Amino acid sequence: MFMRSERLFLRPTWPEDRAEVETALGAQTYRLAALPATPRHPRFLITLPDHSGARAVGVIALWPCADACQIGIWVAPHCRGRGFATEAMRAVLPLARTLGHCRLIATPPTDCPASRAVLARSGFVSTGQLRLRDGVASETYALHLCPQVSGPADRDALMRAA
Repeated sequence: MFMRSERLFLRPTWPEDRAEVETALGAQTYRLAALPATPRHPRFLITLPDHSGARAVGVIALWPCADACQIGIWVAPHCRGRGFATEAMRAVLPLARTLGHCRLIATPPTDCPASRAVLARSGFVSTGQLRLRDGVASETYALHLCPQVSGPADRDALMRAA
């Protein structure tokens, strides 16, 4: 699956990308990008097309979790602060809804205000849940992509709006 936003091209990671991605983004990021994707849980290499081809600037991925779909994004340090994470997130959110995901969660480290800002700009809100994993504290953010239906009146209103 391929996606294009205003400045970015999102595509699968291929084995021949390994050297470039490990050099530009790090070996751990390549391992994330190279994990097997499923039709409902794609992973994208975020690239910045230019006159010499496209250079890798990050990774964005969807993966299953308990009662939702988790989304994760990572942008190389030398490419941060330029809006790439927000642009990639906004490109993937409509796809996530099309794939049938009604609730997305993200768990950025608590010491990363930039990640929380990207999530807030994309409509995510804090659930107030904190967790500690591998010595890193993170906070859970959620986004509901499907309207909440509480009864027949809501369902009828949604049908009329469609």
